Amino acid sequence: MPAADVPAAGSAAAGSADRPATPTPSDQAALADAFQEERPRLLRVAYTTTGSVAEAEDCVQEAWLRLRGLDDPGAIRDLRAWLTTTVGRLALDALGSARVRRERYVGTWLPEPLVEAVVEDDPAERVTLDESVSMALLVVLEQLSPAQRTAFLLHDVFGVSFDEVAGVVGRSPAAVRQLAARARRDVESGRPRFPPTASQQRDLVNAFAAACQEGDLEGLVALLDPDAQLRGDGGGKVTALRHIEQGAEKVARVLLAFTRRPPRELHLARVNGAPGLVVHDADGLLSVVAFTVDTDRITAVDIVRNPDKLTAVRDSDDG
Repeated sequence: MPAADVPAAGSAAAGSADRPATPTPSDQAALADAFQEERPRLLRVAYTTTGSVAEAEDCVQEAWLRLRGLDDPGAIRDLRAWLTTTVGRLALDALGSARVRRERYVGTWLPEPLVEAVVEDDPAERVTLDESVSMALLVVLEQLSPAQRTAFLLHDVFGVSFDEVAGVVGRSPAAVRQLAARARRDVESGRPRFPPTASQQRDLVNAFAAACQEGDLEGLVALLDPDAQLRGDGGGKVTALRHIEQGAEKVARVLLAFTRRPPRELHLARVNGAPGLVVHDADGLLSVVAFTVDTDRITAVDIVRNPDKLTAVRDSDDG
């Protein structure tokens, strides 16, 4: 994600006589440094709430502007908590607006994928998955109400107290506790019971790619859970599934139909914290493929093809 537009030290306007003294350039630089240190976490708060990288960046940028606009930022006792609740509130507002737009969305809506290059010599690539931004979690969160989603994320994932979450969602702490509990049950039911290591998922994804390229129906079915789901998001702009397919053989046949013509390029990437694929099909159209794995089988394949959601991936490829 691109860096937030944090201005150079000394750029804030002078305060009036009845306000605290204008922060010195060193104070402003320290504030900018403190904000930048929190920025990755804030982006995760906003992204997991909205499912959109662009909206997450807007929320974090707005939080910076609000922080910089305070008369005395130094009076904030806990900057991390202030920033987290501010971004949480902004993201909740953005989610409310996005829900209205998604009601008119063509086909299945999937979150904008987070795509990173695979670092082969990084030990973490062999062991860890980042479940806090996994596609499986985000798909489940999409079924929750905005208040449930926010309560669960802020409290269970980012460690914000129920009292503070109550101020974000406009409910009592007791009501927020109930929201989070209901959300937690739904999230737990949708999570893999026996998730893989990163190395195990990478091996499955490589085998999946090979089976698709070789047209190996039997081999592909063997990699899929009997109840595997296939979701595609083209946003009405490119060819994609208009509905969810389910069942190993049905999913495998649809995938092989899509990959009958060999892709121009296919490579492994880290997609939403886990091994996935970036594909340029025979016509050069870009797709990002995320996988959910449980008990050594692929339980869900999510293919994002909407070009509006792949701008960052295209820019990375062009770079």
